[in-house]
Amino acid sequence: MGTALVTGGTSGIGAEFARQLAVRGHDLVLVARDEKRLDAMAAELRALGREVEVLPADLSKPRDTDRVAKRLADPTRPIDILVNNAGYGLKTRLVRPDIAEHDDAYAVMVRAVWVLAAAVAPGMSERGHGAIINVSSIASQLNMGAYSAIKAWVQTYTESLANELNGSGVTVTALMPGWVRTEFHQRASIRGSSIPDALWLDSEYLVRVCLHDVDRGRVISMPSIRYRPLSWLLRHLPRSTVRAISRRISLSRSKAASE
Repeated sequence: MGTALVTGGTSGIGAEFARQLAVRGHDLVLVARDEKRLDAMAAELRALGREVEVLPADLSKPRDTDRVAKRLADPTRPIDILVNNAGYGLKTRLVRPDIAEHDDAYAVMVRAVWVLAAAVAPGMSERGHGAIINVSSIASQLNMGAYSAIKAWVQTYTESLANELNGSGVTVTALMPGWVRTEFHQRASIRGSSIPDALWLDSEYLVRVCLHDVDRGRVISMPSIRYRPLSWLLRHLPRSTVRAISRRISLSRSKAASE
């Protein structure tokens, strides 16, 4: 079945991608910062009979990103599926003078996505097959700081790349998760009590639907009927209304975090 490379492949959505791709018969290259977690995840996947390569890397550092890109471009060890999943939530306000956190977020969720896809796409095109999955977010359709802006870029970039690779045999898909029960929200200090239960998704279901959409060549994957009407509304409501909704969500998060 070939080999898949997953960034942020030791937890949350990335780990679930690794598990499901392994079950599908893919060997794995796992990219993450924590070497202990990489080794633990690799052991889990090897128990399923898969070959697993671990590649410790901090994608906020261009040197590490370029090292992963070199692995993706290696013609002697082709990668058939790239999952650009690494990312995290941001609490830093846009107007804060210290932009270090924003610089790191840009490096991980914009630069790395671009560099890694650019590294793997030529080889995929030459072979006439391959898939690139970029994890965006329903937050891309809201106006909630740097994270929304970054994920909006990921969606637009994915659709643009899909156009560029149209007819090559390479598919490009943007996964648009909503709120998913993973470590992500804990790390971002987002309390689940501020989010309605009906909007929570399970990572196993999310990834299963996404891979099905990839098989069908869909450019946008939005798992769950619960989010599709919401997405439609966010795309068709007046922008002033979307901004107001975004402010209310941000306010409810701030109140929940202070309780």
